[in-house]
Amino acid sequence: MSDKESQRFLDDAATEDLGKDRLRDAYQQMVGIRRFEERAAREYASGRISGFCHLYIGQEAVAVGTNLALEAKDHMITAYRDHGHALIRGCTPRNVMAELMGKVTGNARGRGGSMHMFAADKGFHGGHGIVGGHIPLATGIGWASRYEKRGEVVVCFFGEGALNQGAFYESLNLAALWKLPVVYIVENNRYAMGTSLERASAVVDLYKKADAFGMPGVVVDGMDVSLVHKTVKEAADRAREESIPTFIEARCYRFRGHSMSDPAKYRTNEEVEERKLSDPIVLVAATLKKRGWATDEELEAWDDAAKEAAADASDFAIESPQPDLKDVGRYVYAEPLQWSPDAHTTPHVRD
Repeated sequence: MSDKESQRFLDDAATEDLGKDRLRDAYQQMVGIRRFEERAAREYASGRISGFCHLYIGQEAVAVGTNLALEAKDHMITAYRDHGHALIRGCTPRNVMAELMGKVTGNARGRGGSMHMFAADKGFHGGHGIVGGHIPLATGIGWASRYEKRGEVVVCFFGEGALNQGAFYESLNLAALWKLPVVYIVENNRYAMGTSLERASAVVDLYKKADAFGMPGVVVDGMDVSLVHKTVKEAADRAREESIPTFIEARCYRFRGHSMSDPAKYRTNEEVEERKLSDPIVLVAATLKKRGWATDEELEAWDDAAKEAAADASDFAIESPQPDLKDVGRYVYAEPLQWSPDAHTTPHVRD
């Protein structure tokens, strides 16, 4: 990014579209996600979080801008980089961190971990670890909404690596054919794990793939929360009022590796630092100050509150209990498994 382009982020951003109150709220949500993810990274390094852990640092504007464009009754489903989505859909930092640590107080009762956050009562249907595997699920939720005339919109997030899965093409074809109220959003952070977009896709302007399905295809600067909000709001209105799906390419950038175990040697430090000039949180902070909508003291207080919430979440998760072995069969079968010490460690089905 050139100096001229980076200055555009500070001087000419479209963030005024959200208005004062919602831009202030957007900043607090984004900084809340950022500080939570930074704390999660610390806990992973300490060994309290195990398995896979994919952080959302740098991409906060996509989820936050999208959620601000939705109604409470709408649905959201995403891939495995899902902590930020869970937080903005109403999961608390405490139960997201507890889920990361595999504790029973987690939003999936410790059974899902980092890649499988879940809160159906809040319209959040996961966290899915199989690349592209959840795109048909989103399409099915959209079908149910239209069939039952609920007036609900479904937003489905995925990374650009999922676009080379057959499930993506089948799902968008059916959504267009059946006119389903689904907004498909590819969070194009340019690297599917360690493979750059140019090395994996014959078409790098991903939004153009919508042409094959006869549906609207839109590209948006995913580092600008207001532009994301505006774009998704237009798509959500179209889905709700006309039952027309939309495919949105949100061009963003993750500042950390693909996962906590990724040293990210496939890109240079200079590239990452250049991309940080368009940090979505810095952009909103600069805009709030420039327009007189927030003071340095307020911004610092919100940042401190986010750090305190993340620390509190960590303390809560550490003190929370592990799932009980006797519950090992719950949520797996319609008829719960019963555990007894006589069965050693193997549960058996109740007679």
